[in-house]
Amino acid sequence: MRKIIAITQLTVDGVMQAPGDSEEDRRSGFTHGGWAMPFVDDDLNIVETVEMYDLLLRRRTYVIFAAYWPYQDNPIAEAFNKATKYVVTRTLDQLDWKESKRIDGDVIDEIRRLKESDGPDLHIWGSGELLQTLISADLIDEFRIAVFPVVLGEGKRLFENGVPPRNLTLVDTRSTTTGVLVNTYHPAGFLPKESG
Repeated sequence: MRKIIAITQLTVDGVMQAPGDSEEDRRSGFTHGGWAMPFVDDDLNIVETVEMYDLLLRRRTYVIFAAYWPYQDNPIAEAFNKATKYVVTRTLDQLDWKESKRIDGDVIDEIRRLKESDGPDLHIWGSGELLQTLISADLIDEFRIAVFPVVLGEGKRLFENGVPPRNLTLVDTRSTTTGVLVNTYHPAGFLPKESG
C-alpha cells in the first residue's frame, strides 16, 4: 500500500497560494505570488533526493510543472521527470510530460485504488483543491509543511473552512538558515465532538 504525502509551502498564516512565481496563481486577485523564493536555500530539502515517489497532481499544477521541470537539470527535476505523474483532470485531453497518466473518474475511488496498488509513495505538491478533497476524505498519510516567515493575510490556505477538525502528531522538525520551519506531521484522528 502506498502512502499519500502532502508537500506544502505555507506562510505563517497558512497561505499556500502561488509560492513560486508572481504569475503562478492569480485567482481571486492574488498579487503576492513568489513569496517563498527569497527564503529558498540549500537547507530547504522537503524531499530527500534519493527518495523514490510518484506524483499526484491536479490539472493546474501539472500544467505549471510540465512547462518547467522537463527542462531543468537538478536532482528534483530528475526525480520529477522519472516519476509517474497521476493527473486529476477532466479538461486536459493530452498529457505530454513523460510518464503522465490521467485520473478522470470518481476522484476519491480512483485515488483509493491507486493508494492500494503497488508502487512508490505518492507526493502531492500544490494542487490545493485536490488536496482539500483528499484531506476531507482522510486519505493523506503525512504532511510535510515548510512554514516560511511571511504573513500575507489573504490567499488559499492548506486547511480551508469545512475540513474536518483533526489532530496531528509532529514526527520531525527542523529549521533552515533563512528561518523556514520544515515540519512533518502524521494524522492522529479526528477531534471528538462536543457533548451536550
